[in-house]
Formats: sequence, C-alpha cells, structure tokens
Amino acid sequence: MSDSGRGKGRLVAERRYPNKTAQKPKKTKPKKAAKAAPRRKAAPRRNPVAAFVLGVFRWIFGLIWRVVWRVTAVVALLVALGVGYFYTTLPSFEALLDGRARGSVTLIDRNGQIFAWRGDQFGGAVTADSVSPHLKNAVVATEDKRFYRHFGVSPRGVASAIRINLSEGRGPLSGHGGSTITQQTAKLLCLGTEFDPDAWESEAAYVADCRQSSLARKGKEALYAMAMEAKYTKDQILSIYLNRAYMGGGAYGAEAASQRYFSKHAGELNPQQAAMLAGLLTAPSSLAPTNDVERSQARAATVLRLMREQGYLTSEQEKTAQANPATLSEEAERRLGGYFADWVMSTGPEFFTSGTTEDVVIQTTLDPKLQRAAEAAMNKVYSEKVTKPGSVVQAAIVVMSADGAVRAMVGGKKTGVSGVFNRATQAKRQTGSSFKPFIYATALELGYSPYDTVVDEPFCMNIPGSGQWCPKNYSNNFKGRVTLTDALKNSLNIPAIKISESVGRDLVHKVAYEFGIESELNDTPAMALGTSEASLLEMTGAYAGFLNGGSAVTPYGLKELRLKGDDTPLMGTGGGIRERVIQPEAAGQLTWMLEKVISEGTGRRAQLPDGRPAAGKTGTSQDSRDGWFIGFTADYVTGVWMGNDDNSPLRGVTGGGLPADIWRETMIRVQEGMPISPLPAMAPARPEPQVVQEQPQQEPDRERQQRDNIIQQVLRDLLGPRN
Repeated sequence: MSDSGRGKGRLVAERRYPNKTAQKPKKTKPKKAAKAAPRRKAAPRRNPVAAFVLGVFRWIFGLIWRVVWRVTAVVALLVALGVGYFYTTLPSFEALLDGRARGSVTLIDRNGQIFAWRGDQFGGAVTADSVSPHLKNAVVATEDKRFYRHFGVSPRGVASAIRINLSEGRGPLSGHGGSTITQQTAKLLCLGTEFDPDAWESEAAYVADCRQSSLARKGKEALYAMAMEAKYTKDQILSIYLNRAYMGGGAYGAEAASQRYFSKHAGELNPQQAAMLAGLLTAPSSLAPTNDVERSQARAATVLRLMREQGYLTSEQEKTAQANPATLSEEAERRLGGYFADWVMSTGPEFFTSGTTEDVVIQTTLDPKLQRAAEAAMNKVYSEKVTKPGSVVQAAIVVMSADGAVRAMVGGKKTGVSGVFNRATQAKRQTGSSFKPFIYATALELGYSPYDTVVDEPFCMNIPGSGQWCPKNYSNNFKGRVTLTDALKNSLNIPAIKISESVGRDLVHKVAYEFGIESELNDTPAMALGTSEASLLEMTGAYAGFLNGGSAVTPYGLKELRLKGDDTPLMGTGGGIRERVIQPEAAGQLTWMLEKVISEGTGRRAQLPDGRPAAGKTGTSQDSRDGWFIGFTADYVTGVWMGNDDNSPLRGVTGGGLPADIWRETMIRVQEGMPISPLPAMAPARPEPQVVQEQPQQEPDRERQQRDNIIQQVLRDLLGPRN
C-alpha cells in the first residue's frame, strides 16, 4: 500500500488511547475564536448514611414489587381458572328460571275460589323485559345500584359493608354482605349444587349450607358470579334473580308474588306495588304483607325514596306513590281456613302435598261463609265473655254436613293463622258426658225405649284390681227413677253407668268405634263418663251419623286433586257416608232425646232464635279439664271444644257454658238466611199396658232359659222394671 502524504495520518496509539496522566499540550490560539464550552459543576458529595437508607428502601421496594407482581400473576391465573371452571358448569339461561325444590299446592273452596296456597308458588317465568319497569328499577335501586357497571363483584360494596359491620361491633363478614345482585343470584343457585336428599337431611339444611358466609364460601361465590357475568347478559342475570328470589307467602319469583299479593301479573305493577315486592327481598317472611301489611308499606316507602334519589322516579311520582301505598287484593286478604288448609294437606297423599314436585290444585269442601261464621263466633265470645286478661284458655270449632264434608274449622282462639297446633284435629282430650249418646244409641238399637226407666241413686261397684268405686252425679244429688230421656237431658252419671253395664261395654265400644271414634276406649265402667280421649273432629263426625239416620261418616275436606293445567282428576273424595251403625228408628229416637237436652236440659244456653230446632249434648271431663258442646240442626252438625293446652282444670267453665255459647253464635251465623227445617227426630210412642194373650206352652231350651233368666235379673237390679 502506498503511504502518500494525501492519505490519512498515521494512527498513533497515544491518540487512540490518551494517557490521562500525561501533561496537557499547551493551548494554541486558533485561527478563529470558538465559543468556550460551559464548565460542568462537580456533583455534590452524597451523605453516606442517607445513601445507605435509600438503597435499603430501593432494595425492599424492588423485592416487594417482584413478589407482588408474581403473586398477582398467580392469583389472576387462579381466578381465571376458577372462573373458567364455573363457566363450564353453568347451564343454559332457560334452565335456571324455575329453581324450586318442590311444587305448589293451590286450595280452592266449594265455590271454586282460591283461599290458600301451600308449597312453593311459581307463577311462571318472567324476564327483566317482561316485568314492570318499575319492578326492575326498584330491585336495582334497592339491591345493587351499580349492577350495570360492575363485573359481578363490587369491591366498593364489599369494603363499605366491612366498614359498617366493624363499626357496629360485628365481624367483617357478619351482617351487611355487600353482595351484588349477581352474587345473590349465585347464592340462590347454591353455586350450582343441587339438592340431594342423601347428602342433606332436609331441604332446610341444604338452604342453610347454601347461605353460609365463610371466607372460602365468599371466594367461591365471587368466582361463580364472575363466571355468570361472562356467560350471561346483565338482563339475563336479573331475570334469573327475579324468578328465583323468595318473596314471602310461599311465593318464589316476581310473578308468583304479584299474583299472591295483588292478583295481577308482574308486568302490570305500579310503582308502589313494585316497591313493596322489592322491599321484601331483605326479609321476605317478616316483611310479607300477608303477615304485617303496615310494616311492608313502611319498607316500600324507603324503596320509593331510593328510586327517586337514583332517578327512576320523579319527585311528583314518588309523592303520588307515597300517598297511595300498595294494599293486598281482596283475594289475598281473605286468609280464611288456615287450620282447614293445614288439615287437608295432612290428609292428602304426601307425594302430592308436602313432597310434590308438581303444581297441584286441590278442590275442597270449605264453605267461606261458614268459615267466617265460625271465626266471628269465636272472636265474639272471647271478646265479650272471656274477660280475664291474658287468658290462655283455648277453643276449637268444626262445622260439617251430615255426610262428613267439613265446611269450616277453627283450631284455636286465634283465627286467621296457619302452620300452628290445630286443636280440632291434633288434640286428644277426655270427652266427658258428650260420650253418653253412644251408650243410649246402643240401648235404643237393642230395643229400649226413651221412656224406659232407670234408678238414679247412690251406687258402688267393685272394680277388679281397684276396689270399690262409687261414682256421683255432677250435681252431687240423685233424682230417683227417671226415664232414659231425662237421664240424658240432665246428663246424669249413675243411669249412664248402669245402662252401659247392662247393654255391655263391648257393644258400646263397637257402636262408638263404628261411628268414627278411632281413639282407644277404656274398658272400665268409667268409660260411660267419657274418660276416654278423642279429637273434636272424631266426635263431630260421629254426631253427623246421628243426623244422617244412623250411618257412619268419614270426615273429609278434599274433594278432588289434579295437576295444574290438567282437567283430569288424579283422585277424588276421600270420605263420606259409610256403613249403617244403628237403624233409622234408633237414630231418630236418639235425635228426639238430644233435642230435649237443648230445649229442657243442660244445653239450654245453646237454644237458637226463631224457634229453630236443634239437638246436642254437653260434656265436661273430670276435674273440668275439658268443656264440650256438640250438636246439630237439620242442615249442619257443629262441635265445640274448650280447654287448656297444658290440661289444667278450667275455672267456671262447663260444656253447657262457654262451649254452648260458641256453638250458638256459630250456628246463628251458619243458619242465617236458611229456611227453618225440622230435625230428623222420631218421637217414641207412649208405652201402653201390654195385653197378655194365652199361648200354648212349649218346652224351652234349658241353656237359653238360664241365660235369659240371668239377663232379666241383671236388668231388674240395674234398671228396675220397664214401663
């Protein structure tokens, strides 16, 4: 290569790698003056302590940052996996609308009107677009005002709920939950877990598990809610919620609640009605208008205010709605026959009542007019004659037709309730003297006449294993020789015992049992005094046999059962008239004797106005623990019981007192507007002197003759000679 002077200068090592320690060359003045570069200031010396602390902080922050973003990434991955898992388990939107574990039962009275609901009512699927806009707005305003802006979980809502819970002295997860509508829907779906009778001992236990609020459960609930947000639209989630939410009164979903309380479709609700339904979501059982309409209206007023504050109502609309609060429909206000409905449900087949998964309609024998009559009679007597404040004395009423069809039932002094102890059907109490008609029915069936006589006198018997027994009359005096009619109308004990022993306790057992007394009867002479127990329904049904001419009845309330929407009955009447127990003549004569009880005897307080004939019997059990009055007109038989639930003695109450008053008040209302009809009574012929005619002598059978002699001797000893 050439090394000419026109080429580049020689590459000198010192120039490539200048020696920092070498002396600087002397400055030469350039031909043209150049602007001098500004001198750099020397960096200030840093405090070593501050530098160390700052370095430590930088190291810690860096470590935290590295940990946080890694943990965040892991959590985000786990959340994504959880959401993805739940997403794959979610069914179609349509499959989630009806989430009831069991079906509904609708009870209809004899006039074809609905009077009660049982089970889980579901009026049909609705959507967020098909319900009234006021209902949609009310639910969002009350339950989750940011519903359309969050992703299923509201961190602000959770933080606010924790703050409120802690400020009120509760745990962070106790009380306010901060749940969104989506989370509430996830809870209603039990996070996709369906009820399994093998896994939970009851549906209530299943629901309790679904409602638990542990931290782990809340975490799963949040994942499920976010999966729902990914799977469904906001309006679909709201639709599921509106169909599954419990709204009190057995109603599940907006349509069922709207029909239950207002007798209209959910798409027809006005603002105040929508506010009442939305207000139920926080406490559906206690806020239900069928339980406390004023409390429900107060809650609705708060919802209306929230709707106005969030722009769903104008001030004028809120003012109008507040001035005209929602009220129950006439159908919902009836609330008749709660005791009756409970009884019918207990008598029907379990797979169509308490255990049904179908929607069932039951037509019943309930007469709303008679039910109101019985309830009004109960309330009148208690308000006017049971004057002791806080009295715990209870009473029950049953009204039925002669064929056993129950027309009205009150199971306690508190009317208009359900789901409580029903003293008309569940209480077994000593019947007292109300049992005596079965003794006289047996005697009449064997050929005795109401005019036959028996001696009412001091009387003792030796009871094997118990010694001597000396019963007394309630009045503690004796009337001497009396007819069977007088003995019954005055409820004399000694004649009842003598007749029971003479005809045979086994036959009295048989007659009472065949008339419908299913409870076990005592096999002692005291049975004649009503020491055995029976329910009011049993006793009233047995007396119906006296009214219908001597045939037993099975009390019934269910006439027909069918599936909702199906016209073909699955089952029909489960009761009615059964076999004959005593002959019509004996039943007619017994009715004639029982009429004397009311017109002349211990039941005079039960006499009806306008001369309407009635027959019946008083009853007071041992130590006055129970008071009974059971009687009938030509149209209906009614039974009344009064006593204390703890079986303690009554004070100043006998069957001919307050029970007779309740019976009279009931029958006055029951018979209102009905023509006066005679009782099916048969007056016995007056006894005439018998003419003894000569008959050829025949050789009697020896064993039969001996038996007849023994029977005649017993009758002479107990009853005295017959007229």
